[in-house]
Amino acid sequence: MRQNQSEHPHHVDPSHTDAPLSDPVCGMRVTENSSHHMEHEGKSFYFCSTKCLGRFRDDPEKYLDPTKSEEHTTPHEPGTTYTCPMHPEILQDHPGTCPKCGMALEPLMPSLDDDNNPELKDFSRRFWWTLPFTVIVTILAMFGPQLGWFSMSVQTWIELVLSIPVVLWAGQPFFVRGWQSVVNRSPNMWTLIGLGTGAAFIYSTIATIAPGIFPETFMSMGRVSVYFEAAVVIISLTLLGQMLELRARSKTSAAIKSLLGLAPKTARRINKDGTEEDVPLNHVHEGDRLRVRPGEKVPVDGTVEEGNSSLDESMLTGEPLPVSKRPGDKVIGATMNTSGALVIRAEKVGSATVLSQIVQLVAQAQRSRAPMQRMADLVAGYFVMAVVVIAITTLFVWGFFGPQPSWVYGLINAVAVLIIACPCALGLATPMSIMVATGKAATQGVLFRDAAAIENFRKVDTLIVDKTGTLTEGRPAFEQAIPAGDITADEVLRLAASLDQGSEHPLADAIVNAARERGLTLSAVDDFESGSGIGVRGQVDSKSLVLGNTALMQQDGIDVTHLTNIADSLREKGASVMYLASDGQLAGLLAVSDPIKQSTLEAVRDLQQAGIRIIMATGDGITTANAVAKELGIDEVHGEVKPADKLDLVTQLQAEGCIVAMAGDGINDAPALAKANVGIAMGTGTDVAMNSAQVTLVKGDLRGISTARHLSDSTVANMKQNLGFAFIYNALGVPIAAGVLYPLTGILLSPMFAALAMSLSSASVVFNALRLRGSRD
Repeated sequence: MRQNQSEHPHHVDPSHTDAPLSDPVCGMRVTENSSHHMEHEGKSFYFCSTKCLGRFRDDPEKYLDPTKSEEHTTPHEPGTTYTCPMHPEILQDHPGTCPKCGMALEPLMPSLDDDNNPELKDFSRRFWWTLPFTVIVTILAMFGPQLGWFSMSVQTWIELVLSIPVVLWAGQPFFVRGWQSVVNRSPNMWTLIGLGTGAAFIYSTIATIAPGIFPETFMSMGRVSVYFEAAVVIISLTLLGQMLELRARSKTSAAIKSLLGLAPKTARRINKDGTEEDVPLNHVHEGDRLRVRPGEKVPVDGTVEEGNSSLDESMLTGEPLPVSKRPGDKVIGATMNTSGALVIRAEKVGSATVLSQIVQLVAQAQRSRAPMQRMADLVAGYFVMAVVVIAITTLFVWGFFGPQPSWVYGLINAVAVLIIACPCALGLATPMSIMVATGKAATQGVLFRDAAAIENFRKVDTLIVDKTGTLTEGRPAFEQAIPAGDITADEVLRLAASLDQGSEHPLADAIVNAARERGLTLSAVDDFESGSGIGVRGQVDSKSLVLGNTALMQQDGIDVTHLTNIADSLREKGASVMYLASDGQLAGLLAVSDPIKQSTLEAVRDLQQAGIRIIMATGDGITTANAVAKELGIDEVHGEVKPADKLDLVTQLQAEGCIVAMAGDGINDAPALAKANVGIAMGTGTDVAMNSAQVTLVKGDLRGISTARHLSDSTVANMKQNLGFAFIYNALGVPIAAGVLYPLTGILLSPMFAALAMSLSSASVVFNALRLRGSRD
């Protein structure tokens, strides 16, 4: 019996072949002929791909009964990897705390749904629920004797009862982390907080329950001195500090979230039967045909199949002018369609899109460690044990040599020492700066692979640049055709383009495209033959044509001398020249040039003004290379160099003591990019080049190098500020908490103020790093 379609929209009885079928995972229309199918609870289900079939097989109920699935979902997204902001080597598949420093782990890749931080919610709940108890305990401790509401013994018991939920419930995460630090032999700030608040609470509890075991020197105002207020205030202030820090840390991923927000949530898919439907973006597969209407964003990377329009690609290139698109042109996901309607075929989806790769690269860089961090890690490793030793020393020095009640003073000052010390500030000093800087750079079209690249970029004094695709557009453009004899320039172009239809060379593309733009009618080519990189041959309109360089002309015995001067003049201007011969006679020449990018001249001048030595190294002929270098004002030129020559040049300059950056876009640049102190890849280039480089300029714009250099300077300065503040804070705070100023001023630092200072120190480091978001490069 056929099932009710409204109740079971994703399956039908296979006996009813006229019923429409849809993939229960992605919603795509499928047929019973699909090779991807399975039986579940006696019913047949059909799928568009193995991937969807696998997802359904893993959890059928998720797709058949979404409400039931939601009730049993885990509190975190399956497949999410969590890491520590201070120790990126810590990775696990569920939320928790870092075994080394005790900080809450964060998703390795932020998502737009990360706004509800579970730890922030938990700390907020513990803080606000216990804050009234903290306030009451503090008021009683400070003003109770003057108010005279209770006898001192009764007041002590009230303070104990009110302190229990604050210390044992609100402070539970701190004690758990402190114990973990001991078990993992990785002492950290939670070790100190656990020791400090635990000592104050346990001492005060014993003094309340068994006051008789303490000597008279511990008595004050008719009772043994207790310090419940110190313990509860420390817990509350630490919770408050963690809340501030967590809120601030969440802002460091704002850049990634803004990039993630660029992608549309849905795509309009054209089914095989011509119908259209809106589907979630993660249901789009390679090969799907998608319609992009005016005002909509391109959902994924692909190729235009139908329509003409202009796309705003500023999110990727930074260029404000829309780029026209027509059939055959590539489009990039998340760019905006401004005018006409397009039909595209999806080619890269999910994590393979340009936008996803940018997000992944930024996330990877944010979690990397800067060389400067090694010093902070080394210091922090010994710091906690040193603080414990100082606290114990403080206790005994005050106990044996301090004024009465000396041991009470010793205990309170020891607690203050434990609480005020903050290795967390040292640990956060550089990671926070790196996270903010990489996010800011990404919004400006500069992708840093790791923290070392940010730290080292400012030291660069020598820049080696490739020509094609780096200084120039990398896309040859037809310049002009010059006829020889009675033939016209258009006919020279038409014949050359007809012959080049069979060639895949970039210069051939430029010639063919130019002929089509001029509306020239191309003829079919017969007997096409490639001349091993020096030209091509073939039959067009019963004419025997040869198109190529001087070597090919000489090989075929064709005299080109009367156009040699013109050819040399064009080459001196940076153009590539090809001769066309018809039936053994020279018909003319064609000039194709690779135009210099509009931004290159400005970029070169900015870098030269910054004192950077610029060297051009290209595989092109020396005449063409010199022409480009002269136009840009570059004095040092190496032409006709092989990949190994570029690598040797980098090695030679490094041996001379130069800090070398290499900028390139091709496979031939990869060895030099990897060898350079800083490799810079053009985002418009090859994947091999980008994988070999430490920095990628998404826009393919050399001005990004100046941007990256300024950002490197400001980031390193910010890291030094953070480290300097952390060192100075601890160098001054610990002695003051120990009581070194007491002999001179009679002032002691209360553990409550120590807790406030400790909480603010970590938050201040994070907020200082966030200043980078508003810095001007």
